Amino acid sequence: MNFKIAVLAGDGIGPEISVQGVNVMTAVCEKFGHQVSYKHALCGADAIDKVGDPFPEETYQVCEDADAVLFSAVGDPKFDNDPTAKVRPEQGLLAMRKRLGLFANIRPVQTFKCLLHKSPLRAELVEGADFLCIRELTGGMYFGEKYQDNDKAYDTNMYTRPEIERILKVGFEYAMKRRKHLTVVDKANVLASSRLWRQIAQEMAPKYPEVKTDYMYVDNAAMRMIQEPTFFDVMVTENTFGDILTDEGSCISGSMGLLPSASTGKSTPVFEPIHGSWPQAKGLNIANPLAQILSVAMLFEYFDLKEEGALIREAVDASLDACVRTPEIQVEGGAKYGTKEVGSWIVDYIKKK
Repeated sequence: MNFKIAVLAGDGIGPEISVQGVNVMTAVCEKFGHQVSYKHALCGADAIDKVGDPFPEETYQVCEDADAVLFSAVGDPKFDNDPTAKVRPEQGLLAMRKRLGLFANIRPVQTFKCLLHKSPLRAELVEGADFLCIRELTGGMYFGEKYQDNDKAYDTNMYTRPEIERILKVGFEYAMKRRKHLTVVDKANVLASSRLWRQIAQEMAPKYPEVKTDYMYVDNAAMRMIQEPTFFDVMVTENTFGDILTDEGSCISGSMGLLPSASTGKSTPVFEPIHGSWPQAKGLNIANPLAQILSVAMLFEYFDLKEEGALIREAVDASLDACVRTPEIQVEGGAKYGTKEVGSWIVDYIKKK
C-alpha cells in the first residue's frame, strides 16, 4: 500500500513524540513492503506564532490531500494564561475536526498488566478493563452559538437528528465487533438535547438486536467508570461529556501517555495521543511516546492492516515488560530511558522481528 501521511507535530512535546511515531511507521512500512511519504504542516501555537492562524489553509490542504494525519499535540501556557486572547491553539484542533468532518472520536481505554500498580485505582478494579469511548466531535456546546459580555455568557448545546444518528451508528457498529454491549451516556433527566439522544438511540437499538444497549446518566457513568471500569464495552456520548469522560478514563491505565485515539468521519482520519502538549517537559526527552506510537497502530488497523498494527502493539508490550520506559511509568530503580531511547528500542524490535 502507498501511504501519504500529513504530520502535524504541533506544540510542547509534540515534535519529540511525533518523530518517534514517524520512525515506527517507517519501520513497519519497510518491513511489510508499503511505501510511505510524509508532509509536515503547521498547527497550534506554532502556527499562530508563524502565520497567525492555528490551522492555516495550507495545513488544511496538506491534511485533505493525505491518506491519514498523524497529529501530536497543541497548547501553550502563554495562551492559557490570557483569557482575552482572541486566537488560541486549541481553535486549530477544533477547526481541523470541523473542516475534515471528523465527527467520531474513538478512544480505547485499556490496562497493561505490568502497570496495574500505576493506576490510582486498586488493581483488582482495573485489571481486565478494556472499553471504547466514542465521542461525538463536531457538535454540541463546543460548536454551538456563543455569547459573552461582562455580566452574561452562554454556550448553546444543539444537536440535530442526523448528527446523533451517525455517531450512534458508529457506536452500534463497534459494539457488534466487540462484546456486543453499548452504553449510551446522556443527561436526559435534565437536558432536552440528551432526551433527543436517548429517543433516537431507543429507535435505533432494535436494528442491532445482538447488542445489549443500556442508558446511563453522565454523572452515574463517571462514577461507574471508577467503581467498575470492567462493566463497559463501548460507550457513546456527546461532545462535552465525551471530552470529560475520556480524560477520566485515561487515569484507569495509570498514565495519559499510554492511550491513543482516532478521529474519523467524512474526510482524512486523524490519529493522535490523548495527552496534551505538556510544555513544561518540552525538550527534556522525558515525554512518553507510547500513545503516539499506538496511534500509528490504530492508523494501520483503520486501513485493515491488522498484522502491522499487531506488531506495533507487541513491540509496545515488549518494551513495557523489559522496563524500557520513560520516567513516569518506570519501576523504582529502573534504568533511565527517554523519549528517543524508548522510540529507538521499539523500532529495533520491529526491525528484528
